[in-house]
Amino acid sequence: MAATTMARKPLTDAQLQELMGLIKGADTVELKLTIPASGMRAAGSSLGIDPLDAQIRQVFFFDTPDLKLNKRGVVVRARRIQGKPHDSVVKLRPVVPDHLPPELRKSGGVGVEVDAMPGGFVCSASMKSSVDASEIWDVAAGDRAIRKLFSKQQRAFYAAHAPDGLALDDLSILGPIFVLKLKHVPEGFQRKLVAEVWLYPDGTRIVELSTKCLPHEAFQVAAESRAFLSERGIDLQGEQQTKTKAALVFFSKELASG
Repeated sequence: MAATTMARKPLTDAQLQELMGLIKGADTVELKLTIPASGMRAAGSSLGIDPLDAQIRQVFFFDTPDLKLNKRGVVVRARRIQGKPHDSVVKLRPVVPDHLPPELRKSGGVGVEVDAMPGGFVCSASMKSSVDASEIWDVAAGDRAIRKLFSKQQRAFYAAHAPDGLALDDLSILGPIFVLKLKHVPEGFQRKLVAEVWLYPDGTRIVELSTKCLPHEAFQVAAESRAFLSERGIDLQGEQQTKTKAALVFFSKELASG
């Protein structure tokens, strides 16, 4: 999942075996599908989605201009979320659940999730904390240190995995990017489906459908979801994109050109 996009190719037997091992040790599994932006309107109509139900999010990423954190598998972000608590997140990927320190898993401070999409998968460990929207806004304006968005536990988690000598306050702000997120239970489908549209400043979009499940449900839910979306005429064959990596690459280029 290191690439921004990936072609849809069947998983090999070795990859399936690896995926099963990761799922067994995860807390949740999120099944994702990127659909072409040109098909967004038709997909919304076939799924009965009302765009006015969407929640607005503003996502800020923190990294170096040459994405040193991303190259180490570390993602640092803060989100302002309409109508919900705002948060900051430190994420590490890829991880193997069984290799994480037992005290970290037992603390309940880290959630371990497998993201799976056609042609690829990745397991990540995320540590989240609630923050005030005004604090994120102050950081974006340069009036507050980046580290103050993160709890003591998050800062320790970051320090354990970031490149040596790269402090949170050394990072640049990448973004923000606006995201429209909508949760919906379509007619004929018994699970909650999430639609996200990531809106880039240059007018491009990434459109993603996803659903979450428990690890023991993953393969059954994947089969049911595929069948349902196929019946609704959703394109399952398109090139897949990883939203975070695409956003980081976009904004790093913007920093370089500025």
